[in-house]
Amino acid sequence: MSKSTKENFTHNDAGISGQYKNWFLDYASYVILERAVPAVEDGLKPVQRRILHAMKEMDDGRFNKVANIIGQSMQYHPHGDASIGDAIVNLGQKELLIETQGNWGDVRTGDEAAAPRYIEARPSKFAMEVAFNNKTTNWQLSYDGRKNEPVTLPMKFPLLLAQGAEGIAVGLATKILPHNFCELIEATIKYYKGKKFELYPDFATGGMIDVTNYNDGIRGGKVRVRANIEELDKKTLAIKDVPYGTTTTQLIDSIVKANENGKIKIKKVTDNTAAEVEINIDLAAGISPDITIDALYAFTDCEISISPNACVINGQRPEFPGATELLKISADDTKELLKKELEIKLKELQEKWHYTSLEKIFFEEKIYKELEKKHETWEKVIAAIDKAFIPYKKQLKRDITKDDILKLTEKPVRRIYKLDIDELNEQIKTLENNIKQVNNNLEHLTEYAINYYEELLKKYGKGRERKTEIKLFDIIQAKAVAIANTKIYVNREDGFIGTSLKKDELIGDVSDLDDIIVFTEGGIMKVVKVQDKVFIGKNIKHAAVFRKGDERTTYNMIYTDLNTNISYAKRFNITGVTRDKIYYLTKGGEKSKVYYLSVNPNGEAEVVKIILTPGSSARKKEFDFYFENLEIKGRGSIGIQVTKYKISKVKYLETGKATLGSIKLWFDDKFGRLNHDEKGIFLGEFDAEDKILLIYKEGTYEITDQELTQRFNPDDIMLIEKFYIEKIITAVYADIEKKQFYVKRFKIETTTLHNKFLFIKEGTNIKLETVTTINDPVLHFEKGRGSQIRNVKYKIGKNIEVTGWKAVGTRFEDYSKTASMNWVEKKNEGTQAELFE
Repeated sequence: MSKSTKENFTHNDAGISGQYKNWFLDYASYVILERAVPAVEDGLKPVQRRILHAMKEMDDGRFNKVANIIGQSMQYHPHGDASIGDAIVNLGQKELLIETQGNWGDVRTGDEAAAPRYIEARPSKFAMEVAFNNKTTNWQLSYDGRKNEPVTLPMKFPLLLAQGAEGIAVGLATKILPHNFCELIEATIKYYKGKKFELYPDFATGGMIDVTNYNDGIRGGKVRVRANIEELDKKTLAIKDVPYGTTTTQLIDSIVKANENGKIKIKKVTDNTAAEVEINIDLAAGISPDITIDALYAFTDCEISISPNACVINGQRPEFPGATELLKISADDTKELLKKELEIKLKELQEKWHYTSLEKIFFEEKIYKELEKKHETWEKVIAAIDKAFIPYKKQLKRDITKDDILKLTEKPVRRIYKLDIDELNEQIKTLENNIKQVNNNLEHLTEYAINYYEELLKKYGKGRERKTEIKLFDIIQAKAVAIANTKIYVNREDGFIGTSLKKDELIGDVSDLDDIIVFTEGGIMKVVKVQDKVFIGKNIKHAAVFRKGDERTTYNMIYTDLNTNISYAKRFNITGVTRDKIYYLTKGGEKSKVYYLSVNPNGEAEVVKIILTPGSSARKKEFDFYFENLEIKGRGSIGIQVTKYKISKVKYLETGKATLGSIKLWFDDKFGRLNHDEKGIFLGEFDAEDKILLIYKEGTYEITDQELTQRFNPDDIMLIEKFYIEKIITAVYADIEKKQFYVKRFKIETTTLHNKFLFIKEGTNIKLETVTTINDPVLHFEKGRGSQIRNVKYKIGKNIEVTGWKAVGTRFEDYSKTASMNWVEKKNEGTQAELFE
């Protein structure tokens, strides 16, 4: 290649690179500024703004076909009809700026809107009030220079936060979640008053939201959104709404997929959605509804995480403010727009006052008669009228212009009556009052802005209350709720475990999320994932599902160090390990042999018989060994020496007692969960057979076990505690229809677990007031107001007999809405354990 050719090639290459760079930057800027990201001033993307402007131009109070709106919008928006149509439907489905007619689809089900020629729209009254004002709008030429379009609409409302926004541009994206209409107005008013406020998302689809990590909507935050799932009965669940961003179709597909993958076990899913969302799930036989609800949140779209990322255009540049900052910007802009409107109105009123005052003087002082005089020219007529006004100019607030005089001369001159002058005086008085009011509003602009928002809330707030419940979500461990969907087998001799070894020994049912803990005769321990086939080590002694953090399961072991032939015994827990790592549990490492291994869920310490080899020099060839004499230590402990003689075998002799104390149990009253983590209300120390008593506000009781996967609604519970069969329950309830309070005392006579039993009268006007299990209860009862107040203490325990749980009870006071009652706590009442154990 010649030198000149190389130079030309290099020059052209640089030119192409430069052009590419410029073109790409132009394209990126265009997508960011003109398509994907909303403006901070009005919260709208360009296509949305142009649609609303086109609709305002077309508006005559009647609905317009969306197809016509699309055509009108294309005068301002240089893109295809499909994108404009989609944007109109998106705006209409938010039910804020556009009033719709026809089938506009459903964001809950994913149903699409009808074709644009079949649906109609018009600007809503709310939009007309907050989004349009030609006098305060900044204008620019449209893309083809034929028309004017707004740079931004004069938005007097935090629309961006109310509607939310989502878009993907070149190199950045925006995702602003929608917030509640009423809460935004209330927060704006608080901001004007200098008070603190908080903003959290609210979705038209309802559901529940955990805003713990919302981070004000700034990039890096996250919210968790859940559908409401109700337990219709022990075999049926009902989903009553869908998380934001999903549809009933997507939700059902995710449930079916989870069932096919063995994450949950259900019979069928039925979509009964009509006016309200309702998806019914029929459970498979023997499947817990509580565990299934957790599994639905863990493995399906019943719970999703959303990561907000607020990005807006401010001054032709992208910015990343939080929801709080966006609301402050909107509030300040609204205040400034209201000020502009007031200033424009003041100027108009002052002009009207000036002209009306001129008109009054013109007729009252008979200046109009200058028109009847014979002047040489029209200019001299104007000059004569201007001269006639000189004595009265001090009454005016600005100079008289030629245009003012010309306007007066255009009025028809007729006989002027006193009534005409009186009417002008009345108009001037009204104008002066209006000017005074506008000036007062300008002087108290903040109060005026507050009143503006209060009126918006009053006019448009009804029916826009929060739909998404804010609450804390518990963390669902997928392993804890995963259904055992496969079987795992072991080949002890060859040292393999896995799901594909179907000809070998069955260990049990597991889920594909489980870990398996395996012990070999050589003293090796290893934890592995559920797999088709995995090698552990020859001569497997034990394999089972591993529960991380389990401090109660105790392993009892006797092994021999083959280097010295000394045998040891040890007791240990395994709470945490590294998956796939080999752990040596014995002193001898690889040269060891495990003669005995037992797994004890409650730290049981059995008795075993150790038999030595016949050729042993020991005098006693057999002796008993008691594991209860050993302390429970870590897996790395050597243990204590059992014998220095060679062991032949170890036999199980006698079941031992549990060496661990009772389990302490708490009830987390935030999430409605039982736990061992000291969260919430302490229920007591529980043995394996102990049960829990729950009494609900609806007037039912339930006996349940200690299963941690159970779900309870804390708002429904009046009392929860450890259950003692001899304990007497004392309850007071109201029969509102009969205007009577009843009291009853009873013992639990039912033995069925997980069933609710109604122990008060049945009916909508029956209300449980209070309940206790105090041994000898005294009720402090208060009724009345002021001087008519009554304070009584009833010794319920000594005066009310214990009856069956179905008994109506005894009347003891007339019903009153203002009545209050509480149980008198007695000193030395004693603990539950002291009274009933």
